[in-house]
Amino acid sequence: MALPKRKHSTARGRKRRTHWKAKATTLAPCPQCKQLKAAHRVCLICGYYDGRQVIEIKVKTKKKKK
Repeated sequence: MALPKRKHSTARGRKRRTHWKAKATTLAPCPQCKQLKAAHRVCLICGYYDGRQVIEIKVKTKKKKK
């Protein structure tokens, strides 16, 4: 295996790593409820995907305080 003749400087290594960036996730509006959701995923608010309901979402009810 080849070995470098000399040590690479930290600046040189950092220049190489400038393109290692995390990308923000792409969000698209849900056609049913208009909330932002990840593309090609089931909407977690309404449960719809591709125009049909895939999962049933339970609605939380508030308890009355006495």
